[in-house]
Amino acid sequence: MIRVSVPATSANLGPGFDCLGLAIDMYNIIEVEEGGDGLCIEVPKEDRSIIPTDETNLIYTSMATLFDEVGYKFNGLSIRQTNNIPIAMGLGSSAACIVGGIVAANYIAGNPLDIQDLIELSANLDGHPDNVLPALVGGITVGCLHEKKVYYSRLEPPTDVSLALIMPNFELLTKRSRAVLPKEIPFEDGVFNVGRAALLIASIIDGNMDNLAVAMEDRLHEPYRKELIPHFDDVVDMAKESGAKGVFLSGAGPVIVSVLKKEDRQSFEENINISLNKLDGAWSLKWADMNREGVIVEEL
Repeated sequence: MIRVSVPATSANLGPGFDCLGLAIDMYNIIEVEEGGDGLCIEVPKEDRSIIPTDETNLIYTSMATLFDEVGYKFNGLSIRQTNNIPIAMGLGSSAACIVGGIVAANYIAGNPLDIQDLIELSANLDGHPDNVLPALVGGITVGCLHEKKVYYSRLEPPTDVSLALIMPNFELLTKRSRAVLPKEIPFEDGVFNVGRAALLIASIIDGNMDNLAVAMEDRLHEPYRKELIPHFDDVVDMAKESGAKGVFLSGAGPVIVSVLKKEDRQSFEENINISLNKLDGAWSLKWADMNREGVIVEEL
């Protein structure tokens, strides 16, 4: 039996739509054993109404894709899925299933694919690399999918930064969040985002957190998606007033991420909780750090 630990991820980081992402120290755990007859999938009791336990399960379909790719014939599979990444919250729960399935299947098949192969297979299954890439390699990643090939760079995350995950009491499906996006954008919005994305990457490299308030601004997706998230502008303003260096919508949402120095955590928590209490319990705070290792495989 093997255990695969896959970190949560946050995509876009504001202006880097479908290309920027970071790994978070929150993990889904997948335990897989080959043998026996047929397919057995176990999921937590509270998730059984939303996660299939048959051949449509995303972990299994991802494993089957890799097995087909490398020509590996398996006997039977037992899969146990433990979900610590909230579903439909913009923290890469689907990408974690894809990455976990791909990595588990590759290990079972004798590791015929290298990391680049795994990145490209995962990105093509997910449709873009912003979540699967940091889940695989950890850190902060910049990736582009071109003709089924992924070109990417990985940046080492800063050590003095904390992530405040401001979490609502409702879910938002990625399909719905993508449906509100326009088919075309004004030219000036494209120029706006190019500048912010470039500034964001440069600021991560040189460690200038004072740029983040501007560098994490976005005009491609957040202005449209925030209409699906009650109190979005209020929460963003509260986070900035509480001391956040930068604030952005995590992936398709609805989680809002605040970036701040670790030394400011206590004052931020005190101030943001006072503000969030005015929203009648609709939002809560969870702390996280950036993950550096990416996916981990252990043989049990």
